Amino acid sequence: MPKVTNPSQQSEASARLASVRQRIVGIDVEVPLLDGAKRTYIFFDNAASTPILREVLDTVNKFMPWYSSVHRGSGFKSQIATQAYEDARRVVGEFFGASKNDHVVIFGKNTTEAINKLSYRLSLSKKDVVLISLLEHHSNDLPWRQTAEVHHIKVDSTGNLVEKDLDRLLAKFQGRVKLVAISGGSNVTGNMPDIHAIAAKAHAAGAQIAVDCAQLAPHRQVKMGDLNDPEHLDYITVSAHKLYAPFGTGALIGRRDTFERGVPELCGGGTIDVVTTDRVEWTAPPDRDEAGSPNVVGAIAMAKSLKILAGISMSEISAHETELTRYTLRKLSSVKGVTILGDADPRQAASRLGVIPFRVRGMHNGLVAAILSTEWGIGVRNGCFCAHPYVTHLLEVSEAGLEKFREEVLAGDRRHMPGVVRVSFGMYNTKEEVDVLAEALSCIASGNYQGAYRQEKTTGDYAAVGWEPNLEKYFTL
Repeated sequence: MPKVTNPSQQSEASARLASVRQRIVGIDVEVPLLDGAKRTYIFFDNAASTPILREVLDTVNKFMPWYSSVHRGSGFKSQIATQAYEDARRVVGEFFGASKNDHVVIFGKNTTEAINKLSYRLSLSKKDVVLISLLEHHSNDLPWRQTAEVHHIKVDSTGNLVEKDLDRLLAKFQGRVKLVAISGGSNVTGNMPDIHAIAAKAHAAGAQIAVDCAQLAPHRQVKMGDLNDPEHLDYITVSAHKLYAPFGTGALIGRRDTFERGVPELCGGGTIDVVTTDRVEWTAPPDRDEAGSPNVVGAIAMAKSLKILAGISMSEISAHETELTRYTLRKLSSVKGVTILGDADPRQAASRLGVIPFRVRGMHNGLVAAILSTEWGIGVRNGCFCAHPYVTHLLEVSEAGLEKFREEVLAGDRRHMPGVVRVSFGMYNTKEEVDVLAEALSCIASGNYQGAYRQEKTTGDYAAVGWEPNLEKYFTL
């Protein structure tokens, strides 16, 4: 993608991104506050799910009169739905640089399902080694534990991958390492391992690489690469709900030769060519791995969103979010009582994502998040973000501490679980919103907040005493 290299181009890029903000569905929604006022909602939880783009919603609404079953349908609506579904597959493949001959795009629910599918389809055994890192989301950790011998690549005190430890593990398990499964971007610290350098090391060791791109893809351009390139990516997984599209769709993009062989983990309609009472002939990919009626609406939404992102250009999105991250690191570092985890150096903003975890001295992470929501209308996330080993490493929780909170959780008490607060940016967020966040945290850290808050034992969540907004007033079925 072209880079912004002069003030005129910078101005044009800023204007395009400013217009994007107005294309976000729900951008002007007001939420109730504890004092009875209302405030336009500030959404800083994009690492969990992004809002959707207006054009995506309009495209879905335009398609709905033609909604029908896909594949093998002779009716006119089925023909339109099938074409739209396969067009969506082509758009997704092109966005990630997939080759029609070498790669296949398999639709599913989300990244979690895609990684689970891959873990099954690679036909691993407990004699095979899969290397993952300590910074992984549980979805890129737990599936591999079920199918192979897993070893974790170390991270340093700021959560960055220690590539020398990857080298050590590749050498130690030489000949047994079948796969390196790595996150392209951390959903906790925003750290971005050098996935293409790691790919080259994996391939040199005779292994393949799978990259969890759920967090990376909305913020940086990701390309599969030619299979002859040592730095190519063998498999990537992405989720539409982090790419400004709803409707529960994700994609596994990977080597066609892998999916041309073997039995799919889900068997049924659409996965076969011929079935007799004693024989099954499996069909070609991607249909072999898309059992049942697919989520055609979700696929269309995802493809439309990617077309919009391509039109804006990922380089412009990256530049905007880098500046926003740099600005936020500077603002939060000046708030007394706030400690940023991971790499807090604003000068390194370009080499990380806009995902910033922090603590407020003397306060539970759940309490901070509750006050931000209840009194400031700011949506963040708190806890361990489905990355328990990584967060507890950053918090330097001892083995005894880990055992203690494990026992408490199993006994139904989540009040003392370790965790942090996280803000995460989308392409539409602004410095003005960050200013509100910094003001809010300054007040919270100094004890200047209105409500009395009570913690729920079984969830660990906090809520303001006596404040129960009527949710059905805002939406109900």
